[in-house]
Amino acid sequence: MPALATSLRDLRERLGRIVIGSSLAGEPITAEDPGAAGAMTVIMREAIKPDLMQTLENTPVLVHAGPFGNIAHGNSSVVADLIGIRGGDFLVTEAGFGDERFFNIKCRTSGLRPDAAVLVATVRALKVHSGRHVVVAGNPLPPELLEENPDDRHAGADNLRKQIENVRLHGVSPVVAINAFPTDYDSEHAAIREVAEEMGARVAVCNHFSPGGKGAVELAEAVAAAAEEPADFRLLYPDEANLREKIEPSATKVYGAQAVEYDLTPSRQLDSYEKNGYGKLPVCIAKTHLSISSDPSLKGAPTGWVLPVREVRASVGAGFIYPICGDMRTMPGLSAHPAAEGIDIDERGEIVGLS
Repeated sequence: MPALATSLRDLRERLGRIVIGSSLAGEPITAEDPGAAGAMTVIMREAIKPDLMQTLENTPVLVHAGPFGNIAHGNSSVVADLIGIRGGDFLVTEAGFGDERFFNIKCRTSGLRPDAAVLVATVRALKVHSGRHVVVAGNPLPPELLEENPDDRHAGADNLRKQIENVRLHGVSPVVAINAFPTDYDSEHAAIREVAEEMGARVAVCNHFSPGGKGAVELAEAVAAAAEEPADFRLLYPDEANLREKIEPSATKVYGAQAVEYDLTPSRQLDSYEKNGYGKLPVCIAKTHLSISSDPSLKGAPTGWVLPVREVRASVGAGFIYPICGDMRTMPGLSAHPAAEGIDIDERGEIVGLS
């Protein structure tokens, strides 16, 4: 809830709008109705304050929020951005689950407009999106194999191309950051650079994990140059559009769907939300994170697929409607081998596996 609030008063109003049930007549009952919103705000009063930290190179960092991306907008808080934008020449903020939610939910709320957007790409991720290469234990495809199969050189690049298109769809200048790993080959970075430059995007190889800021100088210069370009930021849809008119451009223009399919239940839910006055809220497409589509098996940038909306829920307090598309979990999940598997107690009672 604090992630999209712009102030303590705004948080109070959002808490008051939380729907906790419905009357016998089908009217929504909010937290304000039984007088609970004030006490809720008191409990959350400190939660709206970002934590001020710093990097090892003494750059200030505001750490605040980071809501789970599957059914939330997946970004850091508006308050942190409003503070940070006043504290330096550049504010770098994370769009954790894709730029579409950042642009159409967070920017709509904060009023801030991005001057540039950084797309982080890795060799491993693009290989996964190729649908042909399997990365085992971080070992990349050898460059000699790339030379033997020249058609595979840019396999998986369709996903990167689509992400660049999506940034431009919102009128923002894209910069591709190649997040380098020790197991990468220079030829693989060159292949990603070729794709980005063919799309007219700036690109930089980043090695900041080991040497710190020195490893991201090229990226910083590219971002500064992109931010100097004339901006023409635009939202994907207006507030006045109905919910279906917000879902459909998100599905077709951003995610590449051919159409949207609604079952009877979500159709009734959409009608109910609009009847209750929630039609002006933005939408947050809840779908798998394993594909730009709603099908985790579809890699790259698939087209011709249909987005299946099986349920629609409302986060009225936060301020968005989220259609649940396809088969997905709405609670956080773990990786195939979470870190907890290696944590234990040894024969002396000491904790092991935390390093």
